[in-house]
Amino acid sequence: MQLDPVLAQIDADLGKSVDRLLEFLSIPSISTDPAFKQACDAAADWLVSDIESLGAIAEKRPTPGHPMVVGHITPSNSDDLPHILFYGHYDVQPIDPIELWNRDPFDPQLDETTKGKVIRGRGSADDKGQLMTFVEACRAWRAVHGKLPCKLTFFFEGEEECGSPSLVPFMNENKDELTSDVILICDTTLFQSKTPTIVTRLRGMLKEEITIIGPDKDLHSGLYGGLAINPIRVLTKILGSLHDERGRITIPNFYDGVMSLTNDVDTQWRALKFDHTTFLSDVGLVIPAGEKEFSPLEMIWSRPTCEINGIKGGYIGEGFKTVLPSQASAKVSFRLVGNQDPLVIRENFHEYVRNMLPYDCQVHFEDYEASSGSVMSTDTPAFEAARNALSCEWPDEAAFIGCGGSIPIAGHFQDIVGVTPILIGFGKDDDQIHSPNEKYDLESFHKGTRSWARVLNSLTQ
Repeated sequence: MQLDPVLAQIDADLGKSVDRLLEFLSIPSISTDPAFKQACDAAADWLVSDIESLGAIAEKRPTPGHPMVVGHITPSNSDDLPHILFYGHYDVQPIDPIELWNRDPFDPQLDETTKGKVIRGRGSADDKGQLMTFVEACRAWRAVHGKLPCKLTFFFEGEEECGSPSLVPFMNENKDELTSDVILICDTTLFQSKTPTIVTRLRGMLKEEITIIGPDKDLHSGLYGGLAINPIRVLTKILGSLHDERGRITIPNFYDGVMSLTNDVDTQWRALKFDHTTFLSDVGLVIPAGEKEFSPLEMIWSRPTCEINGIKGGYIGEGFKTVLPSQASAKVSFRLVGNQDPLVIRENFHEYVRNMLPYDCQVHFEDYEASSGSVMSTDTPAFEAARNALSCEWPDEAAFIGCGGSIPIAGHFQDIVGVTPILIGFGKDDDQIHSPNEKYDLESFHKGTRSWARVLNSLTQ
């Protein structure tokens, strides 16, 4: 069997695979801080050298920011083989607060914990460890068979943690080179740290800041209270009206483009037996606060949200200052799903607020991010093939799930390249990504590598 010796090679080479990852993790490729520009270059160079060792023709491509890494492996009979592209990012988050780390974040080690061995260091889970699971699977396949079972493109980014400013222009300029039959991304997690998943729904994002402006100066509440309009009162009335008693968002036409779950996905989600009570109790809560008609998993994976992220106005220092403030502001964000149009929702939100303004008030809007959600159709055979492959490696059957957050690259592949990506990841809930003492379980790295070997096998039969 073509797969069995590859899995055996992965098991035998695990120690060397971990050593390679530790070497990669030692490079402080923090993309948000200009002081680490050379380190980001060094990480890109490291990747070029590593995938060249697999037989790739690879290079570091310049951008206005940090470089991209692109590599191609083209077997001799490639005309008869599927073309797979794998995306990952080599940049990492800053390490602050450094005093909360148990060791140097860029002196990675294999640690023993009460739950087993973990790979500790910045970027271990997000995304260097995840990226290297796929690379190591390819290494084992080539070591056993002398070549890969597909035509392969590696595409690694160095700005994911700072908003990917160079990504879309690069993809537009190199669209033909990045077009493939299948696109794979490894930057997600296991469900409840144990069930393998393929993320097929990602929420988009709309960010707005509104400022209500009333009198031309702060006013003495004894002289003007009861007579003059108070912007905080106006603002809180607007914010409090954004949801009805059932948890639904009241902005007109807000739910246009929201899609219902298919029966198959609904069945898979119910089979996960999500314990929302434990999930909420971990943060000191009990009762789901979203739309009453939907399950907790739907609330965080397939339903849109409107959240008030911050409010500012008046005097909030020590003691008391009895003023009517001149202005009050709030930051409001929306997580969007399906085919919701963020620009249409922005206009409807602006109009909703304007319609609630009393005569003596004005409003100023500061518009921030506006991105659509993504839905990956699972109709293509590759999705089910990948799900079956994952199910063979892990105790639990793999499921198509949603993700409450946003992964913009998934939508970019759909919009620019025209290929729907398959998002698979092996992170765990306690990996502490973006936080001190980030880790990646050795089990995630090992079984993740084996999983990719199985996926490669299933996609190339």
